[in-house]
Amino acid sequence: MIAMEHAAPRRRHGRPLSFDREAALGTAMLLFWRHGYEATSVAQLTQAMGITPPSLYAAFGDKRRLFRAALHRYMTGARTVEQIIGEAASARDAARDLLVAAATGNTGEATPPGCLLASALVSGSAEEAELREELASIRRDIEARLRSRIAQDVAEGRLPSGCDAAALAGHTLAVIQGMSTLAKDGADRGKLLRIVETAMACWPGPGG
Repeated sequence: MIAMEHAAPRRRHGRPLSFDREAALGTAMLLFWRHGYEATSVAQLTQAMGITPPSLYAAFGDKRRLFRAALHRYMTGARTVEQIIGEAASARDAARDLLVAAATGNTGEATPPGCLLASALVSGSAEEAELREELASIRRDIEARLRSRIAQDVAEGRLPSGCDAAALAGHTLAVIQGMSTLAKDGADRGKLLRIVETAMACWPGPGG
């Protein structure tokens, strides 16, 4: 959900671990982001990373473990979800900050359009069920953190007592995922930020 700038990776060939691991991981992350997990082959990864297959396996284990490492790098970018929600003054601010971060991250100059979590959807073989569940779990966790913050604001009177925390958090996450699709279809940052304002207009006022 967070945009990150990446330096051009150094391209080296040779023995396992004789390359810049972090630069190679950044390159892999961008490939998964652009093409998705299933459509990105080991051959594409090693060519772009500038390494041999044995180097990839020695450094990361296999394609799935490499994807997990790339996903971790993506989720721990400039500001994590935990920081965005935890540092916000209110649930409304947390939702707005998440939406703005998504709109910005979906339209970065140095990154593919859209969101890696959405772009990397795994829908194929049963053997990838664990990976599908991991992606779903990340999305559920984001929603749960926001839902908890909304419920806190309801309890403290900053939102109306009848506010549906689950529906409001779900709506926010639905907009975030929808903006990723729009970005991949060519929507620019200005359009996504206008969608953010429209989404925030659905939020209820302070509780009485």
